[in-house]
Amino acid sequence: MGMGGPNERRVVELRDGRALCFAQYGAPDGFPVINAHGGLACRLDVAAADSVAREAGVRLISPDRPGIGGSDPKPGRTILDWADDIAELTALLGVETFSVMGWSMGGQYAAAVGHALAPRTRRVAIIAGVLPLTEPGVFAGLPAFDRYYTRWSQHSPMLARTCFGSMAVSARIAPSWYGRLAARQLGPADAEVLRAEGFSTFARMSAEALRHTEGVADDYRAWIQPWGFRPEDLAVPVDVWAGQQDQLINPHWLPELARRIPGANLLRRPGGHFLAHLHFREILDRLKA
Repeated sequence: MGMGGPNERRVVELRDGRALCFAQYGAPDGFPVINAHGGLACRLDVAAADSVAREAGVRLISPDRPGIGGSDPKPGRTILDWADDIAELTALLGVETFSVMGWSMGGQYAAAVGHALAPRTRRVAIIAGVLPLTEPGVFAGLPAFDRYYTRWSQHSPMLARTCFGSMAVSARIAPSWYGRLAARQLGPADAEVLRAEGFSTFARMSAEALRHTEGVADDYRAWIQPWGFRPEDLAVPVDVWAGQQDQLINPHWLPELARRIPGANLLRRPGGHFLAHLHFREILDRLKA
């Protein structure tokens, strides 16, 4: 279904007047799981889980963060602010209890929901996430492109926006080329996922994610801020998923995160940074359990 389809572009108005756009996949009457999309991504980054979520009896609700895709911006937003948006969204949808999953940059947002909305959160999945970037040595361990985009977003926003804008144009006008280029940069395990799901599908998601370049810069400015809580403060069940062939993040980060979150499970699986695409069923089954 295209981005204009009713399941991939739903919009609610929040109390402050902002529009929040979300996609919904899986079983409409299933157990609700909120998705926190990755960086340079948007609500469409779990589209591949649609049929799996339906079989698993999961209603997968995937919002765009402020300024991304179809959601209005909220300049100066923090990671914890997103939990307020999710509290409002779930209230508007009549959802009382849910689980939350976050991939890559979205991992910290999933943790924020688990922390701020603990009484309503059944379980959290942090998938290929990172440690708090404010902690010593973590930022320096990011891939070069993430460091550049973060610093440019902070100190040279026009440069960042120009860069994101050119990526968006490439994704729109040369989707297959854009997908192939991304696959080459990600390593073999992730290239295989992109190839299997279609390079153009990835490009379509990217074009939507990069639609508003200032919003993408906001996303990079937000993730370098303190979380507003410590991993040790999480009091809900947490699964930390690590791809054994992930070439984008430091292999020590996820075991360290799992060690610091009380009672967390570390689940190492074959796959790269996109390991969720190979293990959606197991991830969703655990989030529903």
